[in-house]
Amino acid sequence: MPDTDTSAPKYKRVLLKLSGEALGFGGGKLGINLDETKHIAEQLARVAASGVQLAVVIGGGNLLRGAQFSAGDERIKPATADYMGMLATVMNGLALQDTLEAMGVETRLQSAVRMETVAEPYIRRRALRHLEKNRIVILAGGTGNPFVTTDTAAALRGTELQAHVLLKATKVDGVFNSDPAKNPYAEKFERLTFDQVIQKQLGVMDIGAFEMCRLAKLPILVFNYKQDGAIERAVAGQPIGTIVTG
Repeated sequence: MPDTDTSAPKYKRVLLKLSGEALGFGGGKLGINLDETKHIAEQLARVAASGVQLAVVIGGGNLLRGAQFSAGDERIKPATADYMGMLATVMNGLALQDTLEAMGVETRLQSAVRMETVAEPYIRRRALRHLEKNRIVILAGGTGNPFVTTDTAAALRGTELQAHVLLKATKVDGVFNSDPAKNPYAEKFERLTFDQVIQKQLGVMDIGAFEMCRLAKLPILVFNYKQDGAIERAVAGQPIGTIVTG
């Protein structure tokens, strides 16, 4: 009989983009919510235990956003504000790393902003070696450069590490033709091509990140991480969210 286990991984190597809010409290309250962090970590641990090579790009919006310091105020320059946001992603990475390791999951935290006392510098070949050893690699510090988002970091690292899919975890269950929070009749797309996203002017991720994925032919799966077992379902290729392919 054919194998019908729908929980078996579809992808061998995955790049997961987690927003900082995934580890936060929500509702505008800043900080790291240890319960939410543990809930995310439990899913990541099960994904790694299934044999999937997992890299995670983490945001920092639950702690601060660079734009909040530079908008309408010239005292803190935009580049400085962005570097502050990169440091926030390292704080989230440390919290996620310790939570995973408390569960017995081997991890490595790599930062694009060098700070060797708390994280390895991001080195592509070293990251690949960690993945091959089934360590979860947490990628913090964005790209190490201001004026680009952690979406761009996810697209860049996913391309560099030859991931088979970029999983973009959001609070919305996929890509819609309008904002589902404002329009109860918004239509959800199950599948899209990169060209369709451009033609329909759909906001999958920022344009630089999207174009990088398009050129690399790196599929993007947009899904709601708040749903029970969503990350595992996404890795298994179950019908969840919206998949964007070439």
